Amino acid sequence: MSQTASPAASKEPLTPDICVVGDGPGGLAVATAAALFGVRTVLIRQSGSILSLNEGIRGQALRAAAEQARAIADAEALGLSAKASEIDYGRVRAHLDQVAARLAANDSDERLTALGVLVLKGEACFQNRRQIIVGETVVKARRFVVATGSVPVTPDIAGLPDLPCLTEDSLFELTKRPERLIVFGGTAAAVELAQAMRTLGSEVALVAREGLLPNEDPEAAGVLRRALLGDGIVLHESRPALRAEMHRQRPRLVLDGDIRIDGTHLLIASGRKPNIAGLELDLAGVRSDETGIVVDDTLRTANRSIYAIGDCAGGAAAGMTSSHAAQHQAGLVLRNALFRQPTRFRRELVPSAVHGQPQLASVGLSETQARAQGDVRVLRWPYAESGQARAKRESEGLIKLVTDRKGGILGVVIAGAQAAELIVPWGLAIQKRMNVKEMAGLITPSQSLSELSQKAALSFQAPLAAKPGIRRLIGFLRRFG
Repeated sequence: MSQTASPAASKEPLTPDICVVGDGPGGLAVATAAALFGVRTVLIRQSGSILSLNEGIRGQALRAAAEQARAIADAEALGLSAKASEIDYGRVRAHLDQVAARLAANDSDERLTALGVLVLKGEACFQNRRQIIVGETVVKARRFVVATGSVPVTPDIAGLPDLPCLTEDSLFELTKRPERLIVFGGTAAAVELAQAMRTLGSEVALVAREGLLPNEDPEAAGVLRRALLGDGIVLHESRPALRAEMHRQRPRLVLDGDIRIDGTHLLIASGRKPNIAGLELDLAGVRSDETGIVVDDTLRTANRSIYAIGDCAGGAAAGMTSSHAAQHQAGLVLRNALFRQPTRFRRELVPSAVHGQPQLASVGLSETQARAQGDVRVLRWPYAESGQARAKRESEGLIKLVTDRKGGILGVVIAGAQAAELIVPWGLAIQKRMNVKEMAGLITPSQSLSELSQKAALSFQAPLAAKPGIRRLIGFLRRFG
């Protein structure tokens, strides 16, 4: 049964095999899978964690609504006379709530209890290396998995603490569409939300103090930059923010150069930090730093009975903030903790994605990382060479492959339509250490975007056609018919 933060006190501690602290995607994956294997499992739900999970679902629903609005707006370019009525943001908001409510049922206390998970609610903190307390309930587990996620970071800007600001979590609480939205941040979340809200009718200014998508490939980020500008988003990059202030009871940002940006709402999406305050990690013998809970490549902490996954994990897992990364890490922890399989987390196998319009996705090493290891070849293939992309007026973008001199695939970046789908086979190719020649041999359906990947791989062999030796060989074989 579920317990709250103040259950009837038990003199004896709970002694599960696994105690999961936090119920984000990674934490839920560990708890449900462990319970299905018959392992005694406790899940601690911290305050606000369900809200954060629901906001991620609402973000997906918001982007879906924006994509439909964009499709209607772009229909005229395809010769269709579709006319969009004024966007009803109240109904859009209802759509977000409905999607979140339906999916939240999959992770409800009732379902977890039915699977055999004991759910506790409240703030948790370690008492020593082997036990944690929630309210008055003590949990002494064989293994702990910390999956407490992250919280938005407030940038250090004079006057900002005095302003009413939205975050990437609280944006979805608005019942009315922002008339003029200032988005502060150059992160993936900032780009996604800025573009979605612009498509849904808001005027948007995006202030990317550290540059637009600074951790992504510059060429790929350039594709999204052009799309943002084409959407009518006012973009301010790499310019310091001097102060934030209220002007006529509305937020204003003042940038270097005396640039004043006025809006009706200010959204802070400049990054997140690990949500580990109050856990008393030092009492458990667990080290942490600015990246989060320090783990090695097995996702273990300095206390070998405690793991950390997802946004709260630092060390070898620092910076892996996506839900799919957390779920992948959950699988590795289960294999290690339950089956004693020697698993290692390889960050280069985890794809990243920016769900803008168009999308940006990557897997493996970046071009800079690959060049630091030795000689590489960089192959590019434009979306404009795809008949499917041109037919849909989605010809902006490219596929970029980074290989070693023999064709070993080191990294792939895709910026364009359906990039998050097209990156999947490349992730498998890197995982299996495939050669680009093997990818060139794949048979892809005609008139599909998948042809782009095959053609990009085929381009590796293009220089061979110009080699005199190859031409002499072809001429010699021609003599035999």
